[in-house]
Amino acid sequence: MSARGGKKKTTKLSRSARAGVIFPVGRMMRYLRTGTHKYRIGMGAPVYMAAVIEYLAAEILELAGNAARDNKKGRITPRHIKLAVANDEELNQLLRGVTISNGGVLPRIHPELLSKKRGARAKADAQATVSEKTEKQIKSMKKSLTKKSRGKRGRKARKSTENDKDASNNLRVEDEPGEGFTILSAKSLFLGQKLSLTESEIGKIGTIKVEGIINPTNAEIDLKDGVGGALEKAGGRDFLEAVKELRKTQGPLEVASVAVSQATGMAARFIIHCNVPQWGSDKCEDQLEKTVKNCLCVAEEKKLKSVAFPSLPAGRNGFPKQTAAQLILKAISNHFVSATTSSLKNIYFVLFDSESIGIYLQEMAKMDGK
Repeated sequence: MSARGGKKKTTKLSRSARAGVIFPVGRMMRYLRTGTHKYRIGMGAPVYMAAVIEYLAAEILELAGNAARDNKKGRITPRHIKLAVANDEELNQLLRGVTISNGGVLPRIHPELLSKKRGARAKADAQATVSEKTEKQIKSMKKSLTKKSRGKRGRKARKSTENDKDASNNLRVEDEPGEGFTILSAKSLFLGQKLSLTESEIGKIGTIKVEGIINPTNAEIDLKDGVGGALEKAGGRDFLEAVKELRKTQGPLEVASVAVSQATGMAARFIIHCNVPQWGSDKCEDQLEKTVKNCLCVAEEKKLKSVAFPSLPAGRNGFPKQTAAQLILKAISNHFVSATTSSLKNIYFVLFDSESIGIYLQEMAKMDGK
């Protein structure tokens, strides 16, 4: 036939190209037909299925790429895919029954099984020698004062001994939270503060060696479950009476507001109670950042040097763990960037489950990258 009367050649488009997806729509249709013989399959079903699987693949690859970058690797391995799925709450729930070959498991090591640091003995010996030196200095000061005053042991001698005791206490300040708490990661903030990620059991929160412990609670300062219950067991009746007096004086706490009580029966000095917002409420993300800033401001007003943060949005608040970790770390970094001076030196995140630990490790690595 001549070219005049012939039909124009048209390029054939695949169903994937017409739908605007990369995954093959025809193959999805074939899979649907093999598994569902009894049902009628619409023309849009394979297109929708291809789009959903393409979105899931892109999401998992993005998170796996972040995990590979955090581990300083240039190639994604099954281990990175496992970390990406396990550290995302929605993907972990969707792929709960899926086993990834060579993916491994999330790190979950009890603190008792970890060996102590090599420099612990040397550090203890150094602290012992420092304490001995300070005691010798105090004795020498006492002798000199007694020789000069000859019986006038009054206010000057007492003031000097008190100052020497304060100096010795400052020399004995430790940068570790104590036994039963394992530091997994640490980084320095804008003003030189040390932010440490710590693993422990929830029942040991009352024994941590810090000056302030944050207690996430509600408007009534409830101590029924979670961190509040552990603090009540550690503090006993005296701590419960102090919280009752706080309820009478403060009344119901507003959202993002804080109240301070004495940490009787515990290693800490104060307990900072904060009313954490509910997920889904009006401006809940801004309220969570405000809660963290209020806790830090109260700690600085009390001239505290160390603070322990458990996972603030408890189970009853419904916050996604990934979102909560991002907001809390953002609020802490912004607080110290905007502040000129601060009494805080050490900030500990005390976490109790492997999922939260993996999320915080990932988010702290992102802070280092920024």
